[in-house]
Amino acid sequence: MRKRSLVPIVYIIFLMLPIYWLVAMSFKTTNEILSGFSLFPQTFTWDNYVTIFTDPSWYLTYVNSILYVSINTVISICVALPAAYAFSRYRFLGDKTLFFWLLTNRMAPAAVFVLPFFQLYSAVGLFDTHIAVALAHCLFNIPLAVWILEGFMSGVPKELDETAYVDGYSFPRFFVTIFLPSIKAGVGVAAFFCFMFSWVELLLAKNLTAVAAKPIAAAMTKTASSAGYELGLLAAAGTLTIIPGAIVVYFVRNYIAKGFALGRV
Repeated sequence: MRKRSLVPIVYIIFLMLPIYWLVAMSFKTTNEILSGFSLFPQTFTWDNYVTIFTDPSWYLTYVNSILYVSINTVISICVALPAAYAFSRYRFLGDKTLFFWLLTNRMAPAAVFVLPFFQLYSAVGLFDTHIAVALAHCLFNIPLAVWILEGFMSGVPKELDETAYVDGYSFPRFFVTIFLPSIKAGVGVAAFFCFMFSWVELLLAKNLTAVAAKPIAAAMTKTASSAGYELGLLAAAGTLTIIPGAIVVYFVRNYIAKGFALGRV
């Protein structure tokens, strides 16, 4: 029994080691990082975090990233809910083909769409805006959200819909007050994956922005200079990028567990 209990402990330590190393590096100077190996900071410093929180070119990039990721998550879920309901409740000509076509958008690499999006947004004046990145990420996140939500909705008996209609519920009232609470685990799982995929996506976010909506991923590349990379500052920025994802995981942790057990995840 003791050997069995050691296995998950060792595994968790192995997974947490890179995160610990990143956090430890964020409290070191670049010279200390390059000077040699050390488990703990020899000269503990907050300078890297002070630079990020006092320099607008740093902290505004976090605001930009959180803003377009949040917009994308809301749009993706709002569009995916009625689409998933249609796929789960109705049968129409080409429904299977359309459902598969939605998933092919998620399979395509983001690099394929960089140039078309760049030209389109430049022509209509959306380049370097938060909504531009949010809409670009919808190309990948809406199909994923539809796929996840359709699995949850198909698990809800159709008799629930019929009973609500017999009781006099209109469709909007039924959908919001009865149907949506019954698939809230699926909504939580879909929102989690939309948030995370949009948060970690770099190529579109970097190439569709310049100054006003620059994401943190683009800002992290500016740590390079003639003297090399400012590794301590880069580690501090990397540490802060973990926090939004950790917060989202904390709030939807119960839904994620149900999602892996019941939904298409």
